[in-house]
Amino acid sequence: MTELSLQKIEAIAPDQASLQAARKLMKPGIWSGLSTASAGLVWGECQGSGAAPYRVVISEPDSGYKCTCPSRKFPCKHSLALMWMRVEGKAAFADAAPPAWVQDWLRRRRPAAKSDAGDEAADESAPRPAKNIALTASEEAATVDPISEARAAAARERSRLERESSVTAGMDDLDQWLADQIDMGIAAFAANPGKACRLIAQRLVDAKAGGLANRLDELPGYLYTLPDAMRPVAAIKELGQLHLLAEAWRRQDSLDPELRADLRREIGWSLTREALLDDRSALRTTGTWRIFATIEEAQQDRLRRFETWMWRESPGDGPRFAVLIDFVPLAAGGARNPWLKGERLEATLVFYPSPLALRAIIGNMEGSAQACHQEMQLPDSGLEAAWASWESALALKPWLRVWPLQFRGTQVRRSGQQYYLCSTQTAIALPILRPQAEMVAPLLCVERVDGFALWDGSWIRMCLGQTQLGFWGMP
Repeated sequence: MTELSLQKIEAIAPDQASLQAARKLMKPGIWSGLSTASAGLVWGECQGSGAAPYRVVISEPDSGYKCTCPSRKFPCKHSLALMWMRVEGKAAFADAAPPAWVQDWLRRRRPAAKSDAGDEAADESAPRPAKNIALTASEEAATVDPISEARAAAARERSRLERESSVTAGMDDLDQWLADQIDMGIAAFAANPGKACRLIAQRLVDAKAGGLANRLDELPGYLYTLPDAMRPVAAIKELGQLHLLAEAWRRQDSLDPELRADLRREIGWSLTREALLDDRSALRTTGTWRIFATIEEAQQDRLRRFETWMWRESPGDGPRFAVLIDFVPLAAGGARNPWLKGERLEATLVFYPSPLALRAIIGNMEGSAQACHQEMQLPDSGLEAAWASWESALALKPWLRVWPLQFRGTQVRRSGQQYYLCSTQTAIALPILRPQAEMVAPLLCVERVDGFALWDGSWIRMCLGQTQLGFWGMP
C-alpha cells in the first residue's frame, strides 16, 4: 500500500511556490511513459522547455525521488507533480519493468529515513514556511478576476495591433530594400551580401519580425557555400521568396487558416508548446519514428538551433516525415542535441498548423529512444518520386526552404570535383553539398544507395544511407 499522501507531499515540498508550480504540471498530456513497478516504484518523463523530457522517478514507501531537471529545489516541481498525480489518480500508470535509468537510480540511491506520519521527520517546534496544498487551488481561482482579465485582454489586443502595424512597416522597408538590390544588380549583391543583409535584418528585428530577420542573417552563409557562377541565381530565388512572404503578409486575411498560421510563424510569431498540446484540432500522428538527420546551427540572435528529422516507419495515415526544432542559448556552452541519428522511438507527434505538416513536437512517448541498426523497410520509390514530392510540397507552401527526400535504387557519381545523387532509371542527378565530398566518396564503390536526404532546391544534403555493405552516415 502506498505511503504517499497529500499531507506528506505538503510536508516535503520546499515552499508554497513549488506546490503551485507542481499543480500546473499535473497534465497527463505533458507526461509520457508513466509506469509503476513492485515495491512502490513510479516513473515517467515530463516534457519541459528543452528538446529532451525530464526523467522523474519516485519511491512511494519512503518518498524518495530523482529528477534530471536543473532545479535547485528538492524535491523539484516535477517530482512533486508525479507524486501528486499518483495520489489523486490524475493519470494512468502502466505496470512495467523499470528501464535502465530507473535501475541505475535504485543502485545508487540511499533510501530516505522513514518516519511516522505524525512527525514527517521534522521538528514541529522548528519554524517552517507556510505550505498548503488546498491553498494552491484557491490561489489559482483567485487569479481569475473578471475586471483584471478584461484589462489584460485589452492590453493583449493593443499589443497585437501595435505589432501588426510594426511588422507591416518592416515589410515596406523590406520591399524598398529588395528594390535597391535589384537596382544595384543581383551579381553585386551575390558577391558581397553580408553587410546589406545585416542592415535589413536589424530593421526587421526592430519591426518584431524576428523570423524573417533570421532568414536574412542566414542568407550570406548559404550563398558563400555555392560556386560563384551559381550565386546570382540562388540570390534571385531567395530574394523572391522574401518578396513572396511580404506580399502574403499583406494578403493574410485572404489565406487559408493553415497557410496563414504558417506565414505568421515564418515571420516571427511563436506558438507555445502548451498551446499546441491544448489545441484539439492539431494533427496528431502515432507511430514508430526513425531519426535520420540531426543538424546544429548557431544563429545571429545568440541561440543555437537543433533540428531533428524523422521518418515514420510504421504504416498508416498521416505525415511520413517530421522535424523537431529546438533552441538553446549559446551561453549554455556545450549543449548538444539529445537525439542521435539512427535512433528509433515510439511516439505521438503533434504538428504545428500548416498546409504542409512537417514541424512537430513530441506529445507522448512510450519508453525512451533506442539505437537501432536494423535494416529500414523503405517504400519502393526512387528519386523521381522524391522529386515529385518536393514539387507538391512547394505548391502547398511556396516559401518552403528544405524538404526531406526518401529514395531507393540511387547511385552516387562524380563529375570533376562535384558529386551527384543519381537515379538509375532517369536522368535526374542532384548535386551534393560540396562540404560532404569526402564523406560521400565511399558511396562511389557501392551499386545502390537507399536512404534519406534534405533538398533545398539547389543542393542535396545526404543524411542516412543503406547499402549492401551496411549503413552510411550512422554515428
